[in-house]
Amino acid sequence: MLTNPLLWAALLIGAAVGYLVRQLIAQKQLSSAEQRVKSSLEEAKTQAKEVILDAKEKAAKLLEEVKGEEKSRKIQIDKLEERVLKREENLEKQLADFSSQKLSLEEEGKKVEAERAEIGELKDRIRQELEKVASFTVEDAKKQILEKTKEEHKGELLVALNKLENERREEIEKKSVEIITTAIQRYARSHVADVTTTAFQLPNEDLKGKIIGREGRNIKALERATGVEIIVDETPDTIILSSFDPLRREIARLSLEKLIKDGRIQPAKIEEKVEESRQDMNKRMMEIGENACLEVGVVGLPKEIVQLVGRLYFRTSFGQNVLIHSIEMAHISAMMAAELGANVEVAKKGALLHDIGKAIDHEVQGTHVELGRKILKKYGVDEEVIKAMQSHHEEFPYSTPESYIVTAADVLSAARPGARRGTVENYIKRLEDLEKIATGFDGVKNAYAISAGREVRVFVVPEKVDDFGALELAKNIANKIQTDMKYPGEIKVNVIREMRAVEVAR
Repeated sequence: MLTNPLLWAALLIGAAVGYLVRQLIAQKQLSSAEQRVKSSLEEAKTQAKEVILDAKEKAAKLLEEVKGEEKSRKIQIDKLEERVLKREENLEKQLADFSSQKLSLEEEGKKVEAERAEIGELKDRIRQELEKVASFTVEDAKKQILEKTKEEHKGELLVALNKLENERREEIEKKSVEIITTAIQRYARSHVADVTTTAFQLPNEDLKGKIIGREGRNIKALERATGVEIIVDETPDTIILSSFDPLRREIARLSLEKLIKDGRIQPAKIEEKVEESRQDMNKRMMEIGENACLEVGVVGLPKEIVQLVGRLYFRTSFGQNVLIHSIEMAHISAMMAAELGANVEVAKKGALLHDIGKAIDHEVQGTHVELGRKILKKYGVDEEVIKAMQSHHEEFPYSTPESYIVTAADVLSAARPGARRGTVENYIKRLEDLEKIATGFDGVKNAYAISAGREVRVFVVPEKVDDFGALELAKNIANKIQTDMKYPGEIKVNVIREMRAVEVAR
């Protein structure tokens, strides 16, 4: 322990001296910091003054620039005002001139009207004086002059009129022949009358056995479902589809294609594919109708009309395909209308649609012309087109130039060598009559004329016709055919009654 008082005193003095030294050092540091702060403040003030001065200078410059721009704009506005004032002055002067000219023109018009009135009065007075002197009117004088001229030159007038009429007739006939021959030469299509058979090509010869089936069950099922007679002969890789109805032949052809593609040829599958083909025929008809319209350049027809146009491909008239006949007529009508200066579009549409009623005439009563008019009106086809197509059989009067053109094109297309065959039409008519007689009896579901009309296959509804009724029905149909029809040889009536019992296990 420190017990010496001197040591304690020395320690106290050293502590006091150290405290004082530290106070002095702190004061020096404080004074130096204050000086630095003061110097920083001074620098900041000087910088602020410089910034303010720069800002004032820039503001002054901007103000001078704005004043200069304002001054230039004011000068431009003053110039524009001067121009506007000058234009207003010029317009006022022009208006004043126009008003003065209008007044002068009105005065001159009044003078002209007055002079006209005076001239009219003078004419009336002169005519009255002349009538008094001549003792008859101007109308009487005209009549006398005309009668005298007729008497003096009657013979010459008759000769001149006859000459003009003959020359005109010769010119018209020459021009018409020229137009018709030009149209025929410009449109050249090969003509082959439609036949009643279709050759179906097979991928290989082995398929003939599958199509016939065991004991002929497949071919019988196919003939029954389609109403087409299927002829399998020794022709390699080919079978013949025979029917007077092109629609049935097409359904049979599509059904065979589907069956061959599927590979399973049996009665149940045959009925399924035939029904699918019937459903696909609507699409097929639409495609054919669209292609026909595209070929002749007809657009804007309703889709229902286009489908009926496609259906005409499966109809014939005297052995001539109705759609090909209509397409040919459309081309010929368009060329004739262009030569004559008539409406080409109306003539073309009228020709293409002239037989549209034949697409449904076997389903609805009435001539194909009347049915065609009703169809076209129903779907909003232009009235001019209806007028052009309704006169081609002279059932309705000719009302437009296009109606004459369509009729002429119909005659030209039908009269071409090889285009039509009357014997084929008579043959098809006899087959249709056979089917109509058979379907006219109660209980008959379908009836198909096959073997060139030597046989009629009649399918009955089993719930309505029993076995004894089928025998009686065959006899009644045969008697009806003998009474109502004329035909060579014999016709076999084959009534088929099939009973099916179907139940589903669940």
